[in-house]
Amino acid sequence: MHDARLVASHYTHGDLLDRITAGVTGLGKTPGTVTVDDLGAVDEFHIGGRAATAELLDRVGLDADHHVLDVGCGLGGASRFVAERFGCRVTGIDLTAEFVDTGRVLCEWVGLADRVRLHHEDATAMSFAPESFDRAYMLHVGMNIPDKRALAADVYRVLRPGAILGIYDVMRVGPGELEYPVPWASAAAGSALATAHEYRQAAEAAGFRVLEERDRRAFALEFFARMRERIEAAGGPPPLGLHVILGARAPEKLRNMVAGIASGAIAPVELLLQKVGG
Repeated sequence: MHDARLVASHYTHGDLLDRITAGVTGLGKTPGTVTVDDLGAVDEFHIGGRAATAELLDRVGLDADHHVLDVGCGLGGASRFVAERFGCRVTGIDLTAEFVDTGRVLCEWVGLADRVRLHHEDATAMSFAPESFDRAYMLHVGMNIPDKRALAADVYRVLRPGAILGIYDVMRVGPGELEYPVPWASAAAGSALATAHEYRQAAEAAGFRVLEERDRRAFALEFFARMRERIEAAGGPPPLGLHVILGARAPEKLRNMVAGIASGAIAPVELLLQKVGG
């Protein structure tokens, strides 16, 4: 059963905008001078951050005429990147109201509120009309959605024929138990990890064709090694970073996730899918 309250409560802070504002001040910036690139360190809330986003979306194939759906947009970091880099119109949805409210403010800060619209919605029951979007992507979202078939079916419904869906999720790739908390769940009850095979089954049942699958374990381990080196060299985390959104238990959450990746139990995996029907 999809417990929206459990998911939202894990991510809700209550003072997230204040934390980000303080981080922006720590960079020597203001809401009027901060850029999309500045915010990328905190609002691209997935392994690899902006680099991972750019790699996936280059494969999805975007142009300025596309209306793009960001499924599980969080603070809307990837949405703003897409709008700025490709000139697209982007609609983002997320289950956590604080993320959506904060993300709208960040869109105003960087002058993208006219091209990026963020909504508080459930990805398995979206309010949009059929065939509303030309492309879609989800970045570290499915780990909070047990019913992958309902997710795939509703994303399929709102995409136009021929549309591409890019997925970049942490998936189960081998045996082994995870220690909690991790970035997406405080306890096992909030985690909905699945294998790439289960994702493909759900996608194909909805009508998608699988175009590509790519395991990003090596990329993830290199990313976290570089992150650790930068933090050690600087004597602590930067003003803006994943710790702002992960909260006080950020080191523990990251440590448990990296241990799971290193052990071969989990890994970030990319899937590229295409809607082939009408």
